[in-house]
Amino acid sequence: MTRHFLRDDQLSPAEQAEILDLAVELKRDRFAQRPLAGPQTVAVVFDKSSTRTRVSFAVGIADLGGSPLIISRESSQLGGKETASDTARVLERQVAAIVWRTYAQAGLEEMAAGTTVPVVNALSDSFHPCQLLADLLTIREHRGALAGLTVAFLGDGASNMAQSYLLAGATAGMNVRIGAPLEYEPDPAVVEDAAQIARETGGSVAVLADPVAAVGGADIVVTDTWVSMGREEEKAERVRALGAYKVTPELMTGAADGALFLHCLPADRGYEVDAAVIDGPQSVIWDEAENRLHAQKALLVWLLSQQ
Repeated sequence: MTRHFLRDDQLSPAEQAEILDLAVELKRDRFAQRPLAGPQTVAVVFDKSSTRTRVSFAVGIADLGGSPLIISRESSQLGGKETASDTARVLERQVAAIVWRTYAQAGLEEMAAGTTVPVVNALSDSFHPCQLLADLLTIREHRGALAGLTVAFLGDGASNMAQSYLLAGATAGMNVRIGAPLEYEPDPAVVEDAAQIARETGGSVAVLADPVAAVGGADIVVTDTWVSMGREEEKAERVRALGAYKVTPELMTGAADGALFLHCLPADRGYEVDAAVIDGPQSVIWDEAENRLHAQKALLVWLLSQQ
């Protein structure tokens, strides 16, 4: 059966750890694995603009011996004259895998249901699972074992990053806290899914309205932009509602000594995070950005090995 990666909990704890182990190996030797030699082609489809996702997948596919085919919504029929499932049936006869950065999670589900090659969620409105693999790799590099660590995500708790942290963090056995106002809480179904995983891995999940309580004693503090693509008209309201959740040097003092700061970028400096934090000694954002490359290569190697 074809394996896809559409949301973080599609990997078991053992599978997640296996991919992270492989990412470490590929970071040490970028060309150790060449499953796409030929070269085989991987379709990388963008409905949203991108820097890190575009570069890391294009470079990573080439590192694995393959050829990245970058497709924009404007240059294809996907989402216009053609359904996701029909597009998938066309692509599967010519490519080894499909990577899609899009809006609705439902489109990814439809594409995966209609194809025999792996489909990878490179970002949707609901989840950002490739970013979480990179974040977990970064945390592991700086803190060792993931299980038992406490991570606090501050800001829009309904965002794709917050919801992926719930699922991926619980899978890794971490204690995940989401600090968000009531109107920006994560989907209750995602919280329950994460809680169920945490009961099996020894982790925990919590949604807190108090940002100070969320950060208290945390080993890792994370935030993301308050204004995602397609929601620019909501900026004024989001700044008002989320202002108390800005990551400042003062807020970071409540975290554990030496706590790490992560942000998937791009950052809106002065809004969700102060420059003193993002450029400070606790920030590991550049390692995090590089690790998109190694984590996604490991994911592709692993998915292709499951065929």
